[in-house]
Amino acid sequence: MTTRIGVLALQGDVREHRETLEGLGAQVVAVRRARELAQLDGLVLPGGESTAIVNLARVFGMLEPLRTAVAGGLPCFGTCAGMVLLADRLVDAMEGQETIGGLDVTVRRNGFGRQVDSFEQDLPMVGVEGSVRAVFIRAPWVEEAGAEVEVLARVSEGPASGRIVAVRQGNLMATSFHPEVGGDPRVHRSFLDLVRGA
Repeated sequence: MTTRIGVLALQGDVREHRETLEGLGAQVVAVRRARELAQLDGLVLPGGESTAIVNLARVFGMLEPLRTAVAGGLPCFGTCAGMVLLADRLVDAMEGQETIGGLDVTVRRNGFGRQVDSFEQDLPMVGVEGSVRAVFIRAPWVEEAGAEVEVLARVSEGPASGRIVAVRQGNLMATSFHPEVGGDPRVHRSFLDLVRGA
């Protein structure tokens, strides 16, 4: 049976996620309406601008349905801005910035700095054989993770060494980095394994 994965298509790098997931055999749909959530086995919240995504979700009547879907157990994978969206708590957020929530983490928006501070690094990651080439673009990091949160990856070198950049809690998974960039599908494959095991 084909796994049906939605990619929230309000703003951000939708196409890259779609291509990666389709390459792994998933059926992928661009999600812009609340009614589309009911037809999914899993959902990707892509990188982009977290405040813009939340504002558009509110305009499209998606914010509460997304919260309900996450609370109801829909497997979700947030990358970069998607990690911000899934966080229960934010540091350095825009005033009044809302999240979808679900992950018992405190996330610092733009933890690694501005666009000019973007970088790449090979990281070991739980559930992925070998190292992952992680691309960080205006990326957040996890300041604090709750007791039920499994840390999947940390920065391995440099000034941010030790910072948490990938987590999982139940049916939710998030990375600070962009695994859809660079053609390595292994992080997406681990999300599909999570979805199929849910």
